[in-house]
Amino acid sequence: MAPPTSPLLAASTPLLHAEFGSYPARGSRFALTLTPQALHIQRLRPKPEARPRGGLVPLTEVSGCCTLRSRSPSDPAAYLCIYTYPRGRRGGRRRDTRTFQVDGAATYEENRAEAQRWAAMLTCLLRGIPLPRDGDIHLELLPRAPRLLLLVNPFGGRGLAWQWCKNHVLPIISEAGLSFNLIQTERQNHARELVQSLNLSEWDGIVTVSGDGLLYEVLNGLLDRPDWEEALKTPVGILPCGSGNALAGAVNQRSGFEQVLGIDLLINCSLLLCRGGACPLDLLSVTLASGTRCFSFLSVAWGFVSDVDIQSERFRALGSARFTLGTMLGLATLHTYRGRLSYLPATVEPASPTTTAAGPSLPRAKSELTLVPAPVAPLAHSPLHRSVSDLPLPLPQPQPVCTSPGSPDALPNGGTPSELAGDWGGAGDAPLSPDPPLHSSPGSPKAALLMPIPEGGPPAPDAAPQPQGAPQVSSFKGPPDDLLPPLGSPVPPDWVTLEEDFVLMLAISPSHLGADMVAAPHARFDDGLLHLCWVRAGISRTALLRLFLSMERGTHFTLGCPQLGYAAARAFRLEPLTPRGVLTVDGEQVEYGPVQAQVHPGLAKLLAGPAAREP
Repeated sequence: MAPPTSPLLAASTPLLHAEFGSYPARGSRFALTLTPQALHIQRLRPKPEARPRGGLVPLTEVSGCCTLRSRSPSDPAAYLCIYTYPRGRRGGRRRDTRTFQVDGAATYEENRAEAQRWAAMLTCLLRGIPLPRDGDIHLELLPRAPRLLLLVNPFGGRGLAWQWCKNHVLPIISEAGLSFNLIQTERQNHARELVQSLNLSEWDGIVTVSGDGLLYEVLNGLLDRPDWEEALKTPVGILPCGSGNALAGAVNQRSGFEQVLGIDLLINCSLLLCRGGACPLDLLSVTLASGTRCFSFLSVAWGFVSDVDIQSERFRALGSARFTLGTMLGLATLHTYRGRLSYLPATVEPASPTTTAAGPSLPRAKSELTLVPAPVAPLAHSPLHRSVSDLPLPLPQPQPVCTSPGSPDALPNGGTPSELAGDWGGAGDAPLSPDPPLHSSPGSPKAALLMPIPEGGPPAPDAAPQPQGAPQVSSFKGPPDDLLPPLGSPVPPDWVTLEEDFVLMLAISPSHLGADMVAAPHARFDDGLLHLCWVRAGISRTALLRLFLSMERGTHFTLGCPQLGYAAARAFRLEPLTPRGVLTVDGEQVEYGPVQAQVHPGLAKLLAGPAAREP
């Protein structure tokens, strides 16, 4: 029976307070106070400091902790080590460790019990585990460590995904005590086929270490399963190692972190993953011209946005800078597209996308159009292969690993964070060794290597096997689209229709279009809305550039641009009236032609960590 939990505590409520020594031992003494939001550190000796440097450690900067012991048999003290990632003077995060000597009792067993009490309390706060009402902390409060499946695209971003994973992700989640298996994907739709064959009961979450494209494969693979309703209860997460990293940018904003890019964004999202917690994630069911259906967690784009996304693929080696270069080239050859946009307005209007005045009113017209579905272009697939690793087995190293400048120390292969304790001692200090694990539930599943998938991938359930090189055809599993009429039928009379010349049309679900592009600043993961943005013809290149520059802070709706339109919707249909163009779903090019989609609120679960507290 679980112990009774305490009511919500104030952020400044002291939970634990004690005096500890330091390691390496320099005669310093510290008073530590743990609250639900931070660890307060005050130096007592040799010279008291009211506000010592690093004296306030927010739990948002803590990845985990462990207890250690001295290798000197005559030392009765235990040691508490806390792993932190504070922001440096230049804004970037750096790895730091704080080790304290627990020496208030005469015997090691008593000191070890106190160190483990602090470690257990801190772990409960980090993972959101309810505290007992009487404040008595036992190791049994800690459930087994969450078991995650990490899918890494080693070619993500500029080809540095595996290096970033090894140097940053693996140390952080190891410090947090999380259990994981790591698989490297090696071709398109590899992750999609993999999750179709997984025993999902073995995992507490599936986390992609790449850009947005790999998560798109995972979600559509889960929805292709016969048990898709149960499969979608498995939370998914994303650690950004790609070019766009839109969803990671939205996760970062939801947590209250400052907007960052690159390694800093990766570290922020890794810290949030260690905190645990899943929130509902809206998905878009997108029906393409051929009648096939896919599911989107991000966006459907047409016109300028999709042109830049696809045309900048040749600059992928530049990382996120590819979009800047692609935008400049797109502005130089700006196109307009004739089309018809129809949408079902939201019954409850959300908060205005502007932070000041609302934009101009939007012209509306009604019309319908029937288009013939276009054939699907075939995709070439390479043979399926994957490499599997499970700690403490040696991690695969497909290429020499080079440490990124300013990166935190990487853990040795197969090692644990506490093994680094021997490097922290000064002259005369006995090295430290790890204590036994804090808690291991008898029911914890043991790690098991995954069996290789047969060449060509697993056959789709209830479907005839497809020849190699056939397109990835989506099944009709998943929830029905009750708001959408057949693609060739007129839209219902309560829909709004615009037929104009457009520069771009964007249907977005979360707030971000890129890690530093806040397209819908008021959007939430679970608001049940499609956020439609469009730019009509007649806008100058200068005004369009100004819109995209202001999108970095989400202030583009405050510019009063008459060509910029916005609507909150539950479903939409886009019918291009120009013979050529580019359509993308979550940044991936799809067949060109009429497309329609509706939002399915909270269909999936997202590992996003705790949300920022309301001011």
